[in-house]
Amino acid sequence: MVKEKFPLGRIVFFVTENVHKFKEARALLAKYEIAAAMLRIKSAEIQDDKLENIARTSALEAFGKSGLPLIVEDAGLFISALNGFPGPYSSYVYKTIGNKGILRLMEGIANRRAQFRSAIAYCSPDGSLELFLGITEGNIAEETRGSQGFGFDPIFEPSGSDGRAFAELDTDEKNMFSHRSRALTKFAEHYRSW
Repeated sequence: MVKEKFPLGRIVFFVTENVHKFKEARALLAKYEIAAAMLRIKSAEIQDDKLENIARTSALEAFGKSGLPLIVEDAGLFISALNGFPGPYSSYVYKTIGNKGILRLMEGIANRRAQFRSAIAYCSPDGSLELFLGITEGNIAEETRGSQGFGFDPIFEPSGSDGRAFAELDTDEKNMFSHRSRALTKFAEHYRSW
């Protein structure tokens, strides 16, 4: 009998439209022998000042539509000099002004400190919900750099990455530093514990 690579019950569905997020998550979860499948479910993304509330609401709605064990992530870039902007509105800000717009807002500003934050909401098969948070400290670069990653990756230099931006790191390197991998690691350790 051939042993399955991932034991039955070790699969979770990642609700996202972003294939880049899914690939990062799948690579990390595989290290914990958790299989991940991408699940595309349209849901309303609420506007809220807290990533946790956005992830929680989206996860509960997706679970209500699918009944599957799933995770939803909401993430944001919080820039100190801009009072945490764009924060939970990062996706909209990226679509409207992009990396160049953020760099314009940061012109002449010496304080380049920023955080990427991730909130992972997990709905178990019984519908109970748990949250897992991850934070990566770093700086806003002076210019865009790199061709990997997505979103604000070309302008975010995570602390400890020898000055390279997220977009200059491959998936395994990025997963050593990223807010998403930190939140997913907490989820995976919890998931494997039961």
